[in-house]
Amino acid sequence: MQNVRTRSRPHQPSSTSASAMPVPVDEQTTRLALIHALIPLGLRAVEEALHAEVQALAGPRYAHGDGHPEHVRWGHQAGSVYVADHKVPIRVPRVRSRTAGVEVRLATYAALQTPRAQDAGLFRRILGGISARDYEAAADAIPAAFGLAKSSVSRRFVRASARALQQRHERRHDDQAWVALFLDGKTFAEDQMMVALGVTTTGEKRILGLVQTATENKAVCATLLRELVERGFSAPAGLLVVLDGAKGLRAAVRDVFGDAVAVQRCQWHKREHVVRYLPKAVQGIWRQKLQAAYAHPTHPAAHRALQALLTELRRLNESAARSLEEGLDETLTLHQLGVFTALGVSFKTTNVIENVMAQLERKTHRVNHWKSSNQKLRWCAAAALQIEPRLRRVKGCDQLPLLQAALARRLHPQQPTAA
Repeated sequence: MQNVRTRSRPHQPSSTSASAMPVPVDEQTTRLALIHALIPLGLRAVEEALHAEVQALAGPRYAHGDGHPEHVRWGHQAGSVYVADHKVPIRVPRVRSRTAGVEVRLATYAALQTPRAQDAGLFRRILGGISARDYEAAADAIPAAFGLAKSSVSRRFVRASARALQQRHERRHDDQAWVALFLDGKTFAEDQMMVALGVTTTGEKRILGLVQTATENKAVCATLLRELVERGFSAPAGLLVVLDGAKGLRAAVRDVFGDAVAVQRCQWHKREHVVRYLPKAVQGIWRQKLQAAYAHPTHPAAHRALQALLTELRRLNESAARSLEEGLDETLTLHQLGVFTALGVSFKTTNVIENVMAQLERKTHRVNHWKSSNQKLRWCAAAALQIEPRLRRVKGCDQLPLLQAALARRLHPQQPTAA
Protein backbone atom coordinates (compact mmCIF):
# COMPACT_ATOMS: atom_id res chain seq x y z
CA MET A 1 0.00 0.00 0.00
CA GLN A 2 1.28 3.44 -0.84
CA ASN A 3 0.58 6.85 0.65
CA VAL A 4 -0.62 5.40 3.94
CA ARG A 5 1.25 6.84 6.89
CA THR A 6 2.53 4.42 9.53
CA ARG A 7 4.16 5.07 12.83
CA SER A 8 7.86 4.30 12.87
CA ARG A 9 9.47 2.69 15.86
CA PRO A 10 12.85 3.68 17.30
CA HIS A 11 15.75 1.36 16.58
CA GLN A 12 16.55 -0.90 19.50
CA PRO A 13 19.80 -2.87 19.47
CA SER A 14 19.52 -6.51 20.37
CA SER A 15 21.99 -9.17 21.32
CA THR A 16 20.04 -11.91 19.56
CA SER A 17 20.97 -13.15 16.15
CA ALA A 18 19.31 -11.84 13.01
CA SER A 19 17.44 -15.08 12.44
CA ALA A 20 15.93 -14.93 15.93
CA MET A 21 14.77 -11.33 15.67
CA PRO A 22 10.99 -10.84 15.35
CA VAL A 23 9.67 -9.47 12.09
CA PRO A 24 8.29 -5.95 12.68
CA VAL A 25 4.62 -5.52 11.93
CA ASP A 26 3.47 -1.98 11.21
CA GLU A 27 0.22 -0.55 12.53
CA GLN A 28 -1.54 -0.49 9.16
CA THR A 29 -0.73 -4.17 8.48
CA THR A 30 -2.11 -5.09 11.90
CA ARG A 31 -5.33 -3.17 11.23
CA LEU A 32 -5.84 -4.82 7.84
CA ALA A 33 -5.19 -8.25 9.33
CA LEU A 34 -7.87 -7.60 11.94
CA ILE A 35 -10.33 -6.51 9.25
CA HIS A 36 -9.55 -9.67 7.24
CA ALA A 37 -10.41 -11.70 10.32
CA LEU A 38 -13.52 -9.73 11.24
CA ILE A 39 -15.29 -9.63 7.87
CA PRO A 40 -15.90 -13.39 7.52
CA LEU A 41 -17.16 -13.57 11.09
CA GLY A 42 -19.41 -10.57 10.51
CA LEU A 43 -20.78 -12.00 7.27
CA ARG A 44 -21.60 -15.29 8.98
CA ALA A 45 -23.56 -13.41 11.64
CA VAL A 46 -25.34 -11.38 8.96
CA GLU A 47 -26.36 -14.49 7.03
CA GLU A 48 -27.70 -16.13 10.18
CA ALA A 49 -29.74 -13.02 11.05
CA LEU A 50 -31.19 -12.81 7.53
CA HIS A 51 -32.13 -16.49 7.40
CA ALA A 52 -33.71 -16.24 10.85
CA GLU A 53 -35.97 -13.42 9.64
CA VAL A 54 -36.83 -15.32 6.46
CA GLN A 55 -37.74 -18.38 8.51
CA ALA A 56 -39.93 -16.26 10.78
CA LEU A 57 -41.79 -14.90 7.72
CA ALA A 58 -41.98 -17.92 5.42
CA GLY A 59 -41.25 -20.86 7.70
CA PRO A 60 -38.51 -23.51 7.37
CA ARG A 61 -37.10 -24.28 3.95
CA TYR A 62 -39.07 -26.90 1.92
CA ALA A 63 -41.82 -26.98 4.57
CA HIS A 64 -45.43 -27.06 3.36
CA GLY A 65 -48.56 -26.30 5.31
CA ASP A 66 -46.47 -24.79 8.09
CA GLY A 67 -48.85 -21.99 9.05
CA HIS A 68 -47.20 -19.27 6.91
CA PRO A 69 -49.66 -18.88 4.00
CA GLU A 70 -48.92 -15.15 3.48
CA HIS A 71 -45.24 -15.39 2.49
CA VAL A 72 -43.05 -17.59 0.33
CA ARG A 73 -39.30 -17.76 -0.27
CA TRP A 74 -38.32 -16.16 -3.59
CA GLY A 75 -34.66 -17.04 -4.22
CA HIS A 76 -31.70 -14.71 -3.71
CA GLN A 77 -30.25 -11.50 -5.14
CA ALA A 78 -26.98 -9.62 -4.96
CA GLY A 79 -26.77 -7.00 -2.24
CA SER A 80 -24.41 -5.32 0.17
CA VAL A 81 -24.14 -4.62 3.89
CA TYR A 82 -21.75 -2.78 6.19
CA VAL A 83 -19.51 -5.05 8.24
CA ALA A 84 -16.39 -4.09 10.21
CA ASP A 85 -16.79 -0.51 8.97
CA HIS A 86 -16.65 -1.67 5.33
CA LYS A 87 -19.22 -2.19 2.62
CA VAL A 88 -19.15 -5.82 1.49
CA PRO A 89 -21.18 -7.86 -1.06
CA ILE A 90 -23.61 -10.52 0.09
CA ARG A 91 -26.29 -12.84 -1.31
CA VAL A 92 -29.61 -11.64 0.11
CA PRO A 93 -32.55 -14.08 0.49
CA ARG A 94 -35.87 -12.81 -0.88
CA VAL A 95 -39.40 -13.20 0.47
CA ARG A 96 -42.58 -12.50 -1.50
CA SER A 97 -46.12 -11.85 -0.32
CA ARG A 98 -48.59 -14.32 -1.88
CA THR A 99 -51.62 -12.07 -1.52
CA ALA A 100 -50.07 -8.69 -2.48
CA GLY A 101 -47.75 -10.16 -5.09
CA VAL A 102 -44.84 -7.94 -4.05
CA GLU A 103 -41.49 -8.56 -2.42
CA VAL A 104 -41.30 -8.13 1.37
CA ARG A 105 -38.30 -6.01 2.40
CA LEU A 106 -36.30 -7.65 5.18
CA ALA A 107 -35.91 -5.38 8.21
CA THR A 108 -32.54 -6.94 9.07
CA TYR A 109 -31.16 -6.20 5.63
CA ALA A 110 -32.44 -2.61 5.69
CA ALA A 111 -30.76 -1.98 9.03
CA LEU A 112 -27.44 -3.43 7.84
CA GLN A 113 -27.41 -1.17 4.78
CA THR A 114 -27.19 1.92 7.01
CA PRO A 115 -23.55 2.89 7.63
CA ARG A 116 -24.27 3.95 11.26
CA ALA A 117 -20.76 4.37 12.62
CA GLN A 118 -19.26 4.44 9.13
CA ASP A 119 -19.03 8.24 9.01
CA ALA A 120 -17.37 8.33 12.42
CA GLY A 121 -14.95 5.58 11.43
CA LEU A 122 -13.85 7.37 8.27
CA PHE A 123 -13.77 10.58 10.27
CA ARG A 124 -11.14 9.14 12.64
CA ARG A 125 -9.09 7.61 9.80
CA ILE A 126 -8.93 10.80 7.73
CA LEU A 127 -8.02 12.95 10.73
CA GLY A 128 -5.47 10.36 11.74
CA GLY A 129 -3.56 10.87 8.52
CA ILE A 130 -5.28 8.81 5.81
CA SER A 131 -6.75 11.19 3.23
CA ALA A 132 -9.88 10.44 1.26
CA ARG A 133 -7.74 9.35 -1.71
CA ASP A 134 -5.38 7.20 0.37
CA TYR A 135 -8.20 5.44 2.19
CA GLU A 136 -9.40 3.92 -1.09
CA ALA A 137 -5.93 2.43 -1.61
CA ALA A 138 -5.98 0.95 1.88
CA ALA A 139 -9.44 -0.51 1.35
CA ASP A 140 -8.38 -2.10 -1.95
CA ALA A 141 -6.18 -4.45 0.08
CA ILE A 142 -9.36 -6.12 1.33
CA PRO A 143 -10.75 -8.27 -1.49
CA ALA A 144 -14.30 -8.17 -0.15
CA ALA A 145 -14.47 -4.39 0.20
CA PHE A 146 -15.96 -2.20 -2.48
CA GLY A 147 -17.82 1.09 -2.93
CA LEU A 148 -15.13 3.24 -1.25
CA ALA A 149 -14.29 5.69 -4.03
CA LYS A 150 -12.78 8.97 -2.87
CA SER A 151 -15.95 10.91 -3.77
CA SER A 152 -18.16 8.87 -1.42
CA VAL A 153 -15.53 8.97 1.33
CA SER A 154 -15.32 12.74 0.99
CA ARG A 155 -19.10 13.13 1.12
CA ARG A 156 -19.32 11.09 4.31
CA PHE A 157 -16.50 13.11 5.87
CA VAL A 158 -18.34 16.33 5.00
CA ARG A 159 -21.42 15.05 6.82
CA ALA A 160 -19.44 14.00 9.88
CA SER A 161 -17.43 17.23 10.08
CA ALA A 162 -20.57 19.35 9.57
CA ARG A 163 -22.07 17.67 12.62
CA ALA A 164 -18.86 18.42 14.52
CA LEU A 165 -19.07 22.10 13.53
CA GLN A 166 -22.70 22.35 14.61
CA GLN A 167 -21.89 20.70 17.93
CA ARG A 168 -19.00 23.13 18.42
CA HIS A 169 -21.21 26.16 17.76
CA GLU A 170 -24.04 25.01 20.03
CA ARG A 171 -22.19 23.58 23.02
CA ARG A 172 -22.94 25.21 26.37
CA HIS A 173 -20.20 26.19 28.81
CA ASP A 174 -22.17 26.80 32.01
CA ASP A 175 -21.57 23.21 33.11
CA GLN A 176 -18.07 24.13 34.33
CA ALA A 177 -16.41 26.73 36.57
CA TRP A 178 -13.70 28.60 34.68
CA VAL A 179 -10.47 30.18 35.87
CA ALA A 180 -8.48 30.95 32.70
CA LEU A 181 -8.96 31.67 29.00
CA PHE A 182 -6.32 31.37 26.25
CA LEU A 183 -6.81 33.11 22.90
CA ASP A 184 -4.69 32.61 19.79
CA GLY A 185 -4.93 32.33 16.02
CA LYS A 186 -3.76 29.88 13.38
CA THR A 187 -3.25 30.59 9.69
CA PHE A 188 -5.29 28.61 7.17
CA ALA A 189 -4.42 29.66 3.62
CA GLU A 190 -4.90 33.46 3.67
CA ASP A 191 -7.16 33.54 6.72
CA GLN A 192 -6.76 33.35 10.47
CA MET A 193 -8.72 30.85 12.55
CA MET A 194 -9.14 32.29 16.05
CA VAL A 195 -9.39 29.65 18.77
CA ALA A 196 -10.50 30.09 22.38
CA LEU A 197 -9.32 27.55 24.97
CA GLY A 198 -10.75 27.53 28.49
CA VAL A 199 -9.27 26.08 31.68
CA THR A 200 -11.60 24.90 34.43
CA THR A 201 -11.00 25.32 38.14
CA THR A 202 -9.80 21.70 38.24
CA GLY A 203 -7.32 22.18 35.38
CA GLU A 204 -9.18 20.56 32.46
CA LYS A 205 -8.84 22.19 29.04
CA ARG A 206 -11.74 22.72 26.69
CA ILE A 207 -11.72 24.19 23.18
CA LEU A 208 -14.53 26.70 23.60
CA GLY A 209 -14.97 28.13 20.14
CA LEU A 210 -13.40 29.24 16.88
CA VAL A 211 -14.02 31.91 14.29
CA GLN A 212 -12.59 32.66 10.85
CA THR A 213 -11.05 36.09 10.29
CA ALA A 214 -8.56 37.81 8.02
CA THR A 215 -6.56 39.13 10.98
CA GLU A 216 -6.77 39.10 14.77
CA ASN A 217 -8.99 42.18 14.65
CA LYS A 218 -11.03 43.59 17.50
CA ALA A 219 -14.52 43.24 16.03
CA VAL A 220 -14.27 39.56 15.10
CA CYS A 221 -12.54 38.56 18.33
CA ALA A 222 -15.12 40.46 20.39
CA THR A 223 -17.91 38.61 18.55
CA LEU A 224 -16.31 35.28 19.43
CA LEU A 225 -16.02 36.25 23.11
CA ARG A 226 -19.64 37.48 23.27
CA GLU A 227 -20.84 34.20 21.78
CA LEU A 228 -18.93 32.32 24.48
CA VAL A 229 -20.61 34.44 27.16
CA GLU A 230 -24.03 33.83 25.57
CA ARG A 231 -23.37 30.08 25.76
CA GLY A 232 -22.67 30.25 29.48
CA PHE A 233 -18.95 30.99 29.76
CA SER A 234 -18.41 33.04 32.92
CA ALA A 235 -16.03 33.36 35.84
CA PRO A 236 -17.73 35.42 38.56
CA ALA A 237 -14.83 34.82 40.95
CA GLY A 238 -12.30 36.22 38.46
CA LEU A 239 -10.67 35.18 35.20
CA LEU A 240 -7.11 35.13 33.87
CA VAL A 241 -6.84 35.76 30.11
CA VAL A 242 -3.57 34.75 28.43
CA LEU A 243 -2.75 36.47 25.11
CA ASP A 244 0.16 36.68 22.72
CA GLY A 245 0.14 40.49 22.68
CA ALA A 246 -2.00 41.13 19.59
CA LYS A 247 -3.67 44.52 19.97
CA GLY A 248 -6.94 43.36 18.42
CA LEU A 249 -7.26 40.54 20.92
CA ARG A 250 -6.46 42.84 23.84
CA ALA A 251 -9.02 45.41 22.72
CA ALA A 252 -11.68 42.69 22.29
CA VAL A 253 -11.07 41.38 25.80
CA ARG A 254 -11.38 44.92 27.19
CA ASP A 255 -14.65 45.51 25.31
CA VAL A 256 -16.31 42.27 26.41
CA PHE A 257 -14.96 41.78 29.94
CA GLY A 258 -13.88 45.30 30.90
CA ASP A 259 -11.51 45.40 33.86
CA ALA A 260 -13.09 42.33 35.46
CA VAL A 261 -10.34 40.06 34.11
CA ALA A 262 -6.59 39.91 34.64
CA VAL A 263 -4.56 39.79 31.41
CA GLN A 264 -1.26 37.94 31.20
CA ARG A 265 0.78 38.83 28.12
CA CYS A 266 2.90 35.95 26.86
CA GLN A 267 6.47 36.41 28.08
CA TRP A 268 7.87 34.32 25.22
CA HIS A 269 6.23 36.51 22.58
CA LYS A 270 7.39 39.66 24.36
CA ARG A 271 10.97 38.39 24.46
CA GLU A 272 10.95 37.45 20.78
CA HIS A 273 9.40 40.78 19.77
CA VAL A 274 12.19 42.61 21.58
CA VAL A 275 15.17 40.63 20.26
CA ARG A 276 14.07 40.80 16.62
CA TYR A 277 15.15 44.46 16.64
CA LEU A 278 18.67 43.49 17.68
CA PRO A 279 21.60 42.19 15.60
CA LYS A 280 21.71 38.40 15.40
CA ALA A 281 25.08 38.38 17.14
CA VAL A 282 23.52 39.60 20.41
CA GLN A 283 20.04 38.10 20.19
CA GLY A 284 21.01 34.99 22.16
CA ILE A 285 22.53 37.08 24.96
CA TRP A 286 19.42 39.24 25.26
CA ARG A 287 17.13 36.23 25.29
CA GLN A 288 19.04 34.98 28.33
CA LYS A 289 18.88 38.40 30.02
CA LEU A 290 15.14 38.76 29.52
CA GLN A 291 14.52 35.16 30.59
CA ALA A 292 16.52 35.71 33.78
CA ALA A 293 14.61 38.91 34.56
CA TYR A 294 11.22 37.23 34.17
CA ALA A 295 12.38 34.26 36.27
CA HIS A 296 12.47 36.33 39.47
CA PRO A 297 9.75 34.93 41.75
CA THR A 298 8.41 38.23 43.12
CA HIS A 299 6.97 41.23 41.32
CA PRO A 300 9.35 43.86 42.77
CA ALA A 301 12.44 41.82 41.84
CA ALA A 302 11.23 41.03 38.31
CA HIS A 303 10.13 44.63 37.72
CA ARG A 304 13.51 46.04 38.86
CA ALA A 305 15.40 43.61 36.62
CA LEU A 306 13.29 44.50 33.59
CA GLN A 307 13.62 48.23 34.23
CA ALA A 308 17.40 47.82 34.32
CA LEU A 309 17.29 46.00 30.97
CA LEU A 310 15.01 48.73 29.60
CA THR A 311 17.59 51.38 30.50
CA GLU A 312 20.33 49.34 28.86
CA LEU A 313 18.26 48.79 25.72
CA ARG A 314 17.61 52.51 25.30
CA ARG A 315 21.34 53.00 24.81
CA LEU A 316 21.61 50.04 22.45
CA ASN A 317 18.41 50.13 20.37
CA GLU A 318 15.53 52.52 20.99
CA SER A 319 13.07 50.43 18.94
CA ALA A 320 13.80 47.35 21.04
CA ALA A 321 13.34 49.42 24.20
CA ARG A 322 9.93 50.65 23.05
CA SER A 323 8.91 47.08 22.24
CA LEU A 324 9.85 45.94 25.76
CA GLU A 325 8.12 48.89 27.40
CA GLU A 326 4.82 48.37 25.54
CA GLY A 327 2.50 46.30 27.73
CA LEU A 328 5.34 45.42 30.12
CA ASP A 329 3.14 45.45 33.22
CA GLU A 330 0.80 42.85 31.73
CA THR A 331 3.68 40.44 31.20
CA LEU A 332 4.07 40.50 35.02
CA THR A 333 0.43 39.80 35.92
CA LEU A 334 1.22 36.42 37.50
CA HIS A 335 3.94 38.12 39.56
CA GLN A 336 1.45 40.76 40.68
CA LEU A 337 -1.05 38.06 41.67
CA GLY A 338 1.65 36.26 43.67
CA VAL A 339 1.28 32.94 41.85
CA PHE A 340 4.20 33.05 39.41
CA THR A 341 6.23 30.39 41.25
CA ALA A 342 3.27 28.03 41.55
CA LEU A 343 1.65 28.48 38.12
CA GLY A 344 4.09 30.31 35.88
CA VAL A 345 4.97 27.13 33.99
CA SER A 346 1.41 26.95 32.60
CA PHE A 347 0.26 30.55 32.39
CA LYS A 348 3.28 32.79 31.73
CA THR A 349 3.16 31.96 28.00
CA THR A 350 0.59 30.83 25.43
CA ASN A 351 2.24 27.38 25.24
CA VAL A 352 -0.96 25.69 26.42
CA ILE A 353 -2.90 26.83 23.36
CA GLU A 354 0.15 26.64 21.08
CA ASN A 355 0.22 22.91 21.81
CA VAL A 356 -3.40 22.64 20.70
CA MET A 357 -2.57 24.60 17.55
CA ALA A 358 0.27 22.18 16.80
CA GLN A 359 -2.16 19.27 17.07
CA LEU A 360 -4.58 21.07 14.75
CA GLU A 361 -1.73 21.42 12.29
CA ARG A 362 -1.00 17.69 12.44
CA LYS A 363 -4.66 16.89 11.82
CA THR A 364 -5.10 19.27 8.89
CA HIS A 365 -1.70 19.56 7.19
CA ARG A 366 -2.68 17.10 4.44
CA VAL A 367 -5.16 19.61 3.00
CA ASN A 368 -3.26 21.32 0.18
CA HIS A 369 -6.12 23.43 -1.16
CA TRP A 370 -8.70 25.14 1.04
CA LYS A 371 -11.77 25.57 -1.15
CA SER A 372 -14.20 27.44 1.09
CA SER A 373 -14.78 29.02 4.47
CA ASN A 374 -17.08 26.18 5.45
CA GLN A 375 -14.35 23.65 4.70
CA LYS A 376 -11.89 25.45 6.98
CA LEU A 377 -14.40 25.71 9.82
CA ARG A 378 -15.49 22.08 9.43
CA TRP A 379 -11.93 20.75 9.50
CA CYS A 380 -10.99 22.86 12.51
CA ALA A 381 -14.11 21.86 14.43
CA ALA A 382 -13.66 18.20 13.49
CA ALA A 383 -10.02 18.20 14.57
CA ALA A 384 -10.89 20.04 17.80
CA LEU A 385 -13.40 17.34 18.76
CA GLN A 386 -10.74 14.69 18.19
CA ILE A 387 -8.07 16.58 20.13
CA GLU A 388 -10.03 17.73 23.17
CA PRO A 389 -10.59 14.38 24.94
CA ARG A 390 -6.83 13.73 24.91
CA LEU A 391 -5.82 17.08 26.38
CA ARG A 392 -4.13 16.77 29.75
CA ARG A 393 -4.75 19.00 32.70
CA VAL A 394 -2.56 22.08 32.98
CA LYS A 395 0.66 21.64 34.92
CA GLY A 396 0.28 22.73 38.51
CA CYS A 397 -3.49 22.18 38.47
CA ASP A 398 -3.40 21.41 42.20
CA GLN A 399 -2.27 25.02 42.73
CA LEU A 400 -5.22 26.56 40.89
CA PRO A 401 -7.03 27.46 44.16
CA LEU A 402 -4.18 29.95 44.72
CA LEU A 403 -4.97 31.58 41.38
CA GLN A 404 -8.70 31.63 42.15
CA ALA A 405 -8.08 33.32 45.49
CA ALA A 406 -5.73 35.89 43.94
CA LEU A 407 -8.23 36.71 41.17
CA ALA A 408 -11.03 37.05 43.70
CA ARG A 409 -8.94 39.47 45.79
CA ARG A 410 -8.19 41.49 42.68
CA LEU A 411 -11.82 41.57 41.58
CA HIS A 412 -13.28 42.16 45.06
CA PRO A 413 -10.61 43.82 47.21
CA GLN A 414 -11.31 43.67 50.92
CA GLN A 415 -12.78 46.80 52.39
CA PRO A 416 -10.80 48.39 55.25
CA THR A 417 -12.05 47.33 58.63
CA ALA A 418 -14.05 50.02 60.42
CA ALA A 419 -12.41 51.50 63.55
